[in-house]
Amino acid sequence: MEKRDRSIVILDGGRRTPRADILVDNKQPGLFARFTTTQLGGMAIAATLAHTKVARELVGHVVMGMAQHSHRDSIYGAQGMRWRGGLGHDVPALTVARICGSGAEALAVGAEMMLAGLRHDEARPFTVVGGGESMQYPFCLYSYRGQKVGEATQKYGPLDPKGLPAGVHLQDMLLMGLYDPGAKMAMANTAEELARRYKITREQCDVFGHRSQVNARRARDEGWFAEEIAPVTVAVDNAAEPIVVKHDTHIMEKVTLEGMGRLRPAFEPGGVITAGNASAVVDGAAAMVIAKESDAEQHGLKPLARVIGYGVAGCDPQIMGWGPVPATRIALARAGIKGAQVDQVELNEAFAPQALACVHDFERELGIDPEKVNPMGGAIALGHPLGATGAVLTLTCAYALRRTRRRYGVVTMCIGGGQGIALVLESIA
Repeated sequence: MEKRDRSIVILDGGRRTPRADILVDNKQPGLFARFTTTQLGGMAIAATLAHTKVARELVGHVVMGMAQHSHRDSIYGAQGMRWRGGLGHDVPALTVARICGSGAEALAVGAEMMLAGLRHDEARPFTVVGGGESMQYPFCLYSYRGQKVGEATQKYGPLDPKGLPAGVHLQDMLLMGLYDPGAKMAMANTAEELARRYKITREQCDVFGHRSQVNARRARDEGWFAEEIAPVTVAVDNAAEPIVVKHDTHIMEKVTLEGMGRLRPAFEPGGVITAGNASAVVDGAAAMVIAKESDAEQHGLKPLARVIGYGVAGCDPQIMGWGPVPATRIALARAGIKGAQVDQVELNEAFAPQALACVHDFERELGIDPEKVNPMGGAIALGHPLGATGAVLTLTCAYALRRTRRRYGVVTMCIGGGQGIALVLESIA
């Protein structure tokens, strides 16, 4: 098999939605509150197909990541994203879930399907991959099914909250999803544990969070995100005109270290994590088209980047945020390059101490320059829409490599439960 038949490329034209806070000013429903995960994913797919020079009839499969089945239509996952994105009913779709790594996992699964050949359609050789997540997780009613309510036992269907019997209770699905029973702690507490092990201070966390905001604001203002973002028009209640969302909404216009220092610890008394140095909770989606390099060449399509290394690794769930270190080590080895050759790293900033622990070991163990990590900001400023993040960061990295005329990039993130995932990209442009 020729090298081009073993090489997977990302085509130019991939797009993402802006990332929108789940609440506006922590008081009102977020700008994307009315959209489900499949709607957001459909927006990303539609925008990608509009900007990628590949005929829709040549798309043979859709693989999309999603972390949580949180909405009425979530069970349909990638299938819902597929038809909302404008692809025909003859295109099969697969939903993959590796929690925070789902968007990157979707790219890996799509690539593996092509390379294995078992499900690769040579007549339709292109695959849409990516991920979406509406973090507008509902409150979930427990212990209601099977209860005697009125004249009957509740089996399914609508309910009247006035008739809730004793023992029925509500749980916040967002809060539940952020607690790991295996680690016996919430995700934020695993980052606090890393802070203790690595002796990371509150001041260091605030400096890192401030850096994220400053870098993200500069990237936005310089237009560096423009080619990856597809604006979304939203009809806001009581607004005279629809709002066009063009940018990630969590970027702060004025942020100071002094102001960040005044924020209270959010998860542990005396802890280092605050609302200012933890990832923003946002909604969003991203998509791209991938292909074997030989197929892209045959159809006259110029790729944006080549995927040359994958890595997934497990770790102690009590320090789940450290997962990017072993995953990146594996991915670099499979790519056949050294950390010193890496020009840009897109590391998901779940929490500042988690990211700082990874950056420390990236430099010490892999030779990656800390200044090359998140030069355009990270999730502290931009947000972390769980199942979409891996795809979002892949687009950011690929477009940045082309813009800066550099060669190698790493996309990596931690995964709740004790995992990490990483991709190595080689710019082709």
